[in-house]
Amino acid sequence: MTTLSGPERPAASGRPDSLVVFLHGYGADGDDLIGLAEPLAPHLPDTRFLAPNAPQPCTNNPTGYQWFPIPWLDGSSPVEASIAAFAAYDLLARWLDEVAETTPPDRTVLLGFSQGTMMALQVGLRRPAPLAGIVGFSGRLLEPQRLAAEITARPPVLLIHGDQDPMVPFASLAEAAETLTAAGVETRTHVSRGTGHGIAPDGLGHALGFIRERLGIAG
Repeated sequence: MTTLSGPERPAASGRPDSLVVFLHGYGADGDDLIGLAEPLAPHLPDTRFLAPNAPQPCTNNPTGYQWFPIPWLDGSSPVEASIAAFAAYDLLARWLDEVAETTPPDRTVLLGFSQGTMMALQVGLRRPAPLAGIVGFSGRLLEPQRLAAEITARPPVLLIHGDQDPMVPFASLAEAAETLTAAGVETRTHVSRGTGHGIAPDGLGHALGFIRERLGIAG
């Protein structure tokens, strides 16, 4: 068993047939995103929600976690960041292997925010079997030059970004979409106008519609 753990919310119907995995951002934790299940659950009654905590305590916020350090934020070295990142990719991949024993990949959606989006794209596009879909808020595609050679799965992707984001440049949306499309990934985008580094209601609404479509929920 891996060491990833965090809050979860069971399916409202009591009959789970699908899963949404929330991947939080740098310095946060699973509790930061599990609250999204509250507005989503009534529209996804047979879906359970998991929000694992990242594996490392955050250097800049000891009460939160990080998937890997960020040199320009915490003073870590690029080598340290790279080693931690690859360890996190492997850990998340193994955790998803365990999750697949209960819920198959084609009934599982990854939803990331910021660094969690980076993790979702990095790991979700390198799985042995495609997920139902990936939703990424306010993130970017890491090392885009490596994707074409490493991609093994092409689940549809929805990227959402605020055009006033001061943390992850808004231009990251178009850059990621261009690379994903070139790699044969069905990619959709949505711009949350006037939104900074966060999840706005319009973006969450688009995410819900995408998730329902990918899980085959009518209406």
